[in-house]
Amino acid sequence: MRKRTFSILVATVALIASNMTVACKSSDPDAKAAEISSATVAAVKRGSITHALSLAGQFQAYQVIDVHPKVSGFIKHIYVDIGDKVREGQTIAVLEVPELQAQLEGTVAQVGQRKDEIVRAQHDVARAEAEYAALHANNTRMQEAAKAQPGLIAQQELDDTQSKDLSAAAQVDAAKAALAAARGATQVAVADSDRVRAIQGYTKVVAPLDGVITWRYADTGALIQSGRDSNDQALPIVKLSESGLLRLRMPVPEDAVKYIKVGDELQIRVDALGRSFKGKIVRFTRSVNFETRTMETEVDVPNKDLSIDPGMYANTQLQLGQVENVLTIPVEALVLRGAKEVVYAVDSENHVRERAVQVGLEGSELAEIKSGLEEGEHVIVGGQGKYQDGELVRPVLTPTPASDITRAPNSTIDLHDDQGGEQ
Repeated sequence: MRKRTFSILVATVALIASNMTVACKSSDPDAKAAEISSATVAAVKRGSITHALSLAGQFQAYQVIDVHPKVSGFIKHIYVDIGDKVREGQTIAVLEVPELQAQLEGTVAQVGQRKDEIVRAQHDVARAEAEYAALHANNTRMQEAAKAQPGLIAQQELDDTQSKDLSAAAQVDAAKAALAAARGATQVAVADSDRVRAIQGYTKVVAPLDGVITWRYADTGALIQSGRDSNDQALPIVKLSESGLLRLRMPVPEDAVKYIKVGDELQIRVDALGRSFKGKIVRFTRSVNFETRTMETEVDVPNKDLSIDPGMYANTQLQLGQVENVLTIPVEALVLRGAKEVVYAVDSENHVRERAVQVGLEGSELAEIKSGLEEGEHVIVGGQGKYQDGELVRPVLTPTPASDITRAPNSTIDLHDDQGGEQ
C-alpha cells in the first residue's frame, strides 16, 4: 500500500513538471517566431518586357544582271575579271565589228550627197523665182496697156503672157517642194548616220551600275551575240552584282505576319564577321507562301566597304511587343482565381493580403502590372496555396531581373544578347 502511494506521487510530480516546461516554452519569444511561416517574396519594381521574334536571314545583292552587248562581234579587249569592282559607265569590254565602220562611212557619204541636193534645190528655187518675176512683170505691163488702149494688143498675146506667168508661179512652187523633199531626205540620212554611229558606240560595253563582277563568261577573241531579245539564249560577257547595297531576306512565320510593318527596327548579327548592327524593314511581299507558310521580308543593308558578301547568313531579332518603365512582378507571383488574376501581397506588418491585379504584357519571367499594386510592395512568389489571407508571415526577399526578353514560339534561331555597334 505504501509502495502504490509513492508511485502515484511520482507520476503527479512528473506531470506537473511537464506542464511547467510547456508553459515556459510557450512564453519564449524565439519559439513563437519559429511557428511563423516564411514566405519567398519579390519586390514590385519598374522594368521592361519584350517579345522578340528571332529569325535567320540571308544577304542577297540588291541587283544582279547579266551584261550583254547590243551588237554582235568579237571581243577585242576585256578589262575586268571576277571580283573586280566597277563604277557605272566604266568600260568592261570592247568589241570588234569591221562592217560597222563601212556602214558608218556609207551613211556619212549619203548625208553629204543629200546636202548637195539641198544646195541644188535652193538654186532651182532661186532660178524659178527669177523667171517668175520677169514673166509676171511682163504680164502685168501688157494687161495694164490693154486696159489703157483696148484693142492695142491682141487677145491671144495677152493670154500667152498670162499663161507663162502662171506656169512660172507653178515652177516656183515645184522648186520649193523639191527643196523641202531634199531637206527631208537629208534629215533621214543624218538620222541613219547617227543610228550607225550609235551602234558603233555599242562596241564599247560599259557597266550599267556600280557593282562587283561575280562571273566572267567570255575571253578575248570570243564571238558574242547581241542580247536584243529577252528570249534569246545569247551568252553574256559578265555577271554584275550590285553589292554596295544588300537585301537581307527573312521568312517571317504566318503567326507573326500581323506584326510586320515598314520601318520596324530589328537587331542584326552576322556571326561570320562578328558584327551586330540595326536595320529597318523596307518591304515585304504581303503574301504568305503556300508551302512554307512564311512571308518574305526584306531589310536594306548598306555595304559600301563590301565587307558583307551576298549569300552570308545573319541572325535577326524583331520586337513584336515591348513595354518599358512599367511595374513588373515575376510570373510565378500570379494566381488564377476563376476569370481574374490575383497576387498574395505582404503588407508593412507582414500580413498576407490577396489582391486582384490587371496584367498587361507577360513574358517568360516577368509580367506587367497595370493596376492593383504599387512600386515597392512585396508579393509572394510560389506556393501561394499554403497561405491564408491575413496570415502573419516572415518574408524572405528574392532578387528579380529588371528586364525580360522572351523569344516568340515560332522563332527559328536562338539569338543571344550581342549588343554591337550600329553600322
